[in-house]
Amino acid sequence: MATFFLMVIYVAFIGLGLPDSALGASWPAMHQSLGIPIEYAGILSVMTTGGTILSSFMSGRVTRRFGTGKVTLISVLMTALALMGFSLAPGFYWLVLLTLPLGLGAGSVDAALNGYVSLHYEAKHMSWLHSFWGVGATTGPMILSFFLLSSSGWRSGYRVISAIQIGIVVLLFVTLPLWKRFDLKNISEREEDPEPPQAGGNIYRMKGVRYAILSFFAYCAVEMTMGLWGSSYLVNYSGFSAETAARYTSLYFGGITMGRFLTGFVTMKFSFRSIIRGGILSILLGILLILSGVSFLLFPGFLLVGFGCAPVFPGMIHETPARFGKAHAQTIIGAQMAFAYMGSTFMPALFGFLAGRGYLWLFTPYLLILLALLLFSTEKINAMMKKRNTLLQQHEKIVS
Repeated sequence: MATFFLMVIYVAFIGLGLPDSALGASWPAMHQSLGIPIEYAGILSVMTTGGTILSSFMSGRVTRRFGTGKVTLISVLMTALALMGFSLAPGFYWLVLLTLPLGLGAGSVDAALNGYVSLHYEAKHMSWLHSFWGVGATTGPMILSFFLLSSSGWRSGYRVISAIQIGIVVLLFVTLPLWKRFDLKNISEREEDPEPPQAGGNIYRMKGVRYAILSFFAYCAVEMTMGLWGSSYLVNYSGFSAETAARYTSLYFGGITMGRFLTGFVTMKFSFRSIIRGGILSILLGILLILSGVSFLLFPGFLLVGFGCAPVFPGMIHETPARFGKAHAQTIIGAQMAFAYMGSTFMPALFGFLAGRGYLWLFTPYLLILLALLLFSTEKINAMMKKRNTLLQQHEKIVS
């Protein structure tokens, strides 16, 4: 039963990924058909992720009151209705209005399910959970690419994505009794937990926490900037059609999906610390291939960036208890998630501001700067952990 329940969680995470990549893939065609400037994608991204940040901060309180199952059910339903609204929207301001339920729904699902899996399942399941997010994120651009080739266009693509979300809603509704059973089990486990709750304000004084939240900010800035603006960059600077560029966006998210699936097996032999370093190197190589502008190098470039992104986010979440202790882990994970959403909100929007003023060519240098910030922050934490482990070993030798 526990395995089946985990499968339901995985399917819910597919629903989380579907709308995340849809805007970037559809935007080259969408902004033209609606007659709105290209940089307005940044506004929609800010509005959507703003709702996600808000719902993430509220997630703990709401989940405790209504239960994980009901929160997940209502949240996926909200995203399904919002996507259907996108397919019918006559203009930009309707899209802005629909970002509210889209963001609120996504944030609740993300925070609730990430928290549950990080506390109750092994590291490999955390990686596989995020690979199912990638299934949704890959499928979204593929659906849109198919309909962009037809006369029905991006609106039909959004309708199909909304219909898939409705199917997930039905599954969640049917399995509500399972969610209630596991919620009761979790309440029992929390009551037996001897570790006291931690005050949120104290965590920022802990050594390394600020670098940790900076690494989440930088990583999500890289991931979302690539996903949102990759298609537009290919259309404007590589001469790609909108539907071909959408396929490359799908390739990028496909790299994340496959990479996270494989990472689940790699964690059985290597530490997440080493895997994260390898991921950052893969992102760097991919960006450099895209920067070259050589057509046949764009395919491996997008794929390498996707593969590199795959282990970073789930790996950093999994490393949190080892870095800062189990007693502080839940509070710190919440802060990391909030800053992750901020990175995915503001940095793609900032690039949208630049793109709208003729600086879309800065796409790859912009990604390199964000990647350097990610590398700096993760290596600072690694150095601190190495120093702490050395001191602990020296202390153990003295005691023995």
